[in-house]
Amino acid sequence: MPRGDGLLTDDLDPQERGPQDACGVFGVWAPEEEVAKLTYFGLYALQHRGQEAAGIAVSDGSGVVVYKDIGLVSQVFDEPTLASLRGHLAIGHARYSTTGGSNWENAQPTIRATPAGTTIALAHNGNLVNTAELAKEVADRGLEVGDSTSDTALVTTLLAGRPDLSVEAAALELLPTLRGAFSFVFMDEHTLYAARDPQGVRPLVLGRMERGWVVASETAALDITGASFVREVEPGEIIAIDEHGLRSSRFAAPEPKGCLFEYVYLARPDTTIAGRNIYSARVEVGRKLAKEHPVEADLVIGVPESGIPAAIGYAEASGIPYSAGFMKNAYVGRTFIQPSQTIRQLGIRLKLNPLREVVRGKRIVVIDDSIVRGNTQRAQIRMLREAGALEIHVRISSPPVKWPCFYGIDFATRAELIANGLEIDGIRRSIGADSLGYVSLDGLVQATEQPKSRLCMACFDGEYPIELPTSDLIGKHVLEGVGRRASMPGASADAATAAVADLETDYEAREHAGDDRPASEPLVASPGGANALHHP
Repeated sequence: MPRGDGLLTDDLDPQERGPQDACGVFGVWAPEEEVAKLTYFGLYALQHRGQEAAGIAVSDGSGVVVYKDIGLVSQVFDEPTLASLRGHLAIGHARYSTTGGSNWENAQPTIRATPAGTTIALAHNGNLVNTAELAKEVADRGLEVGDSTSDTALVTTLLAGRPDLSVEAAALELLPTLRGAFSFVFMDEHTLYAARDPQGVRPLVLGRMERGWVVASETAALDITGASFVREVEPGEIIAIDEHGLRSSRFAAPEPKGCLFEYVYLARPDTTIAGRNIYSARVEVGRKLAKEHPVEADLVIGVPESGIPAAIGYAEASGIPYSAGFMKNAYVGRTFIQPSQTIRQLGIRLKLNPLREVVRGKRIVVIDDSIVRGNTQRAQIRMLREAGALEIHVRISSPPVKWPCFYGIDFATRAELIANGLEIDGIRRSIGADSLGYVSLDGLVQATEQPKSRLCMACFDGEYPIELPTSDLIGKHVLEGVGRRASMPGASADAATAAVADLETDYEAREHAGDDRPASEPLVASPGGANALHHP
């Protein structure tokens, strides 16, 4: 679903998808506080990271209760519901599906009872890439996942499936076996836990309240709940918080590879990641753009909202005046009403409208955060020309996106990424701009003030820092695919294990034979999944 502050035409037409967000997670341990309401407000601050589903788990010390549903945070929860969720610790989740379909069964937090009689609830931001291996382990150990087809449910099931270990000990044993991006918050009846993958791909921060602790995907969620920022949860670290205080353990050596796209688009402008304020980074990207791609023009405008900081930076560095050029309708967003063909033809006009008096007769520089298919920019340029703009020069505050993400962002398929098939001048002609310039990868990295070696830039350069499995064993719906095979007529109790083994055998046989055709019954890969494993 769309970002809360960006312009994505899938607000109106699901066929026009832009980059889809990672999820948002929140956790709080605070006796004497209304932890469900604090979690609600924390999730509200993280709503931009996922709008498909929301959920909160709460414990009062005697049991864990979860309430979750499909929809926005404000649609899922009301005052009576929050009032019924009483306790001293809670976790919450705002979901965009990166593994498993968008349905109630896959909403989070996930919850599992342990053989010891306790309960574990878990929320996940990120995406694992060894999901098929985890499914095989669950099947081999005779554990039940239920109806969920998410990697999160597998982790929760494995975490709860160790009667001989405490939750903390089970986590220290399980976490090193996970590959991919994960920022977890989880809990049992008495303790709040947080863990981050060794690469620290997705953000996770720790905050202090007067009478408790908070963990969240972004510092903006700490701000809204009145918590003060303490530090980031370190890559490869697990934190436990209970009545005895906070303790920290390492389950893996840190190999930092923070997501570069967080700085471009995902995180809120008022968030800080690795010591760098996101708004300041985006303004600096705009300055870099002005130096790398200067142009003679009368006005700089930004596409609301994520293009505006870079537009301010471009205007500042170029000396060209900045102005609002589009009026955004804040009330056009996620809807359960399917758009008609007439509405589709209106396109982004319901979301944005050019300020005619501002742009008429002007040479315009338009700043946007990224180009995926080009449909959005094409429509923007057409509207600006109709409004009387003389020239339109497009500047993009990220390098060309050529590769899909397997670590928690759901881009369009690689075949649909316009930068994968066209050179920059071809893209310019396709969208109808008078000129087009992207910020360089080095320029973007410099704006983050992070060393290049500590960043994941896979969507821009195709270099994946966490090894990916075969194309048949990765993807948003990988578990649904395994499930389909396991539920075939005559399937045995070991069908899930056999299904994964069949997929591995299919791939190995084809690879040995030099045959790159899909498996006889291929899984549905995540967007661009199959193609992304092999450079052209």
